[in-house]
Amino acid sequence: VQGEDNSDEFITKCRTCRRQVRECSGEADHHEGMSSDDELSPPEVTEFQKSKDNVLEDSRKVFEDVHADFCDIRKILLKFQEWKEKFPDSYCDAYISFCLPKLLNPLIRVQLINWNPLEQHFTELEEMPWFRAIEEFSDARNVSESK
Repeated sequence: VQGEDNSDEFITKCRTCRRQVRECSGEADHHEGMSSDDELSPPEVTEFQKSKDNVLEDSRKVFEDVHADFCDIRKILLKFQEWKEKFPDSYCDAYISFCLPKLLNPLIRVQLINWNPLEQHFTELEEMPWFRAIEEFSDARNVSESK
């Protein structure tokens, strides 16, 4: 609870300092509640970064005991594409299009753990390898369906 007191005190000081700067500069267009008081203290930033690093480290271990053929989205989709081309009736009867999202979900989530669209230099979803693999699979599926 003592850490909370320091955090509240820090935020209060920040608010006061920003208010004084606004008053001195004559900034009249400030609207209460529109500024960010969710600033973290340096120890909180350090703790957050440490927790984030631990999560990322753990996420790298999630599929470490899985054979490469079963944790690479491109390889998985290639197997389904081969199945569809060799045995189209069986593929259709298995409702694979409904199963693929559930099957690929854990693999995609692990790859998105570190993705933050609010960062200045983030990777667009469309540029991610898993997205391109699914896109290629969908394109191949549409080509084979039109034959």
